[in-house]
Amino acid sequence: MTATPIRLLLVDDDPLVRAGLALMMGGAEGIEIVGEAADGAEAEALVPRTRPDVVLMDIRMPSVDGITATERLRARPDAPQIVVLTTFHADEQVLHALRAGAAGFVLKDTPPAEIVAAVRRVAAGDPVLSPAVTRQLMRHAAGTAADARHAHARERLSALNDREREVAVAVGRGLANAQIAGELFMSVATVKTHVSRILAKLGLGNRVQIALLAYDAGLLEKDGDDGH
Repeated sequence: MTATPIRLLLVDDDPLVRAGLALMMGGAEGIEIVGEAADGAEAEALVPRTRPDVVLMDIRMPSVDGITATERLRARPDAPQIVVLTTFHADEQVLHALRAGAAGFVLKDTPPAEIVAAVRRVAAGDPVLSPAVTRQLMRHAAGTAADARHAHARERLSALNDREREVAVAVGRGLANAQIAGELFMSVATVKTHVSRILAKLGLGNRVQIALLAYDAGLLEKDGDDGH
């Protein structure tokens, strides 16, 4: 039985970039390009018609930018997963996109095989950024709003019980479900249930947003850099 292909929408205001992505992704096994858009507004119009599983979204675009489009698309029922495209890995705009609901990001000069792998991972429900990169991004963006974010994150996380809080911290550390299960002495199925409950209680869209909230609340500081 042939697996259903991953439906992919490409969004970038540069026609040459879109053409390159289309050439790269169109030749990948199990991926079907269902549309192309030149800005966020066009992407928003295309999503209901093309029903993509994943959107490759440029951040800086005229009219509606990638951050705004990400936030709007992730608020939809049956929202697609979104991977943002960027030029600089320590870009504060990337962090804004992750807070808006993107499942990860890739650099525009990333090798084609890695971009294909990123699309496949987010389609399977896995984020595509490492804990080390997440920390780097969040430290880069730390500034005058840090105290307000800290207080807000603490208040939101107070809705979790102790076990859910432990799982949230483990997700923030970048652990996979199997690793969390081993560390917290529970089954993988139980971990998945806890993650689902955390997402529902906090009104979040994916594990990346759990990690961001745990970091903002200061829950990851005691773990240090895990050797990075």
